[in-house]
Amino acid sequence: MKYIIMLFGSQRDYDMLTGKAGDGVAWSAEDVAALHEFMGKWNNELVESGEFVDGRGLSAPVHARRVSLREGAPVVTDGPYAETEEVLAGYTIVETDSFDRATEIAARLARTPHPAGTALQHEWYVDVRPLDGPPEPEI
Repeated sequence: MKYIIMLFGSQRDYDMLTGKAGDGVAWSAEDVAALHEFMGKWNNELVESGEFVDGRGLSAPVHARRVSLREGAPVVTDGPYAETEEVLAGYTIVETDSFDRATEIAARLARTPHPAGTALQHEWYVDVRPLDGPPEPEI
């Protein structure tokens, strides 16, 4: 069965990753490199195990548009949104034998490193959910 593992972040998180301190701590180039190394290793292990299906990181919320309906008419709101609002930052789709295995994979992602001594406003967390859909034909 396929599962989607979703990582969340805020505009504030993206700003810190690009060296903008704001009200948080700006990450150094070495901190960001450590994050990328961790993510690369995590993805490569999934590819090697045959469990990786797809994955992408998403651009910062400042580049997002939200579309809603007001009295039946579409209303478009450009980002950025309030700094405290978290949005989907990236996803990985895995195919595993069980929900427990997908949860184990997600738990490893929740250990994504951050600079030592950084006080995060929130702990890293990820959501994992089964993907609905008809069974795929066997090849």
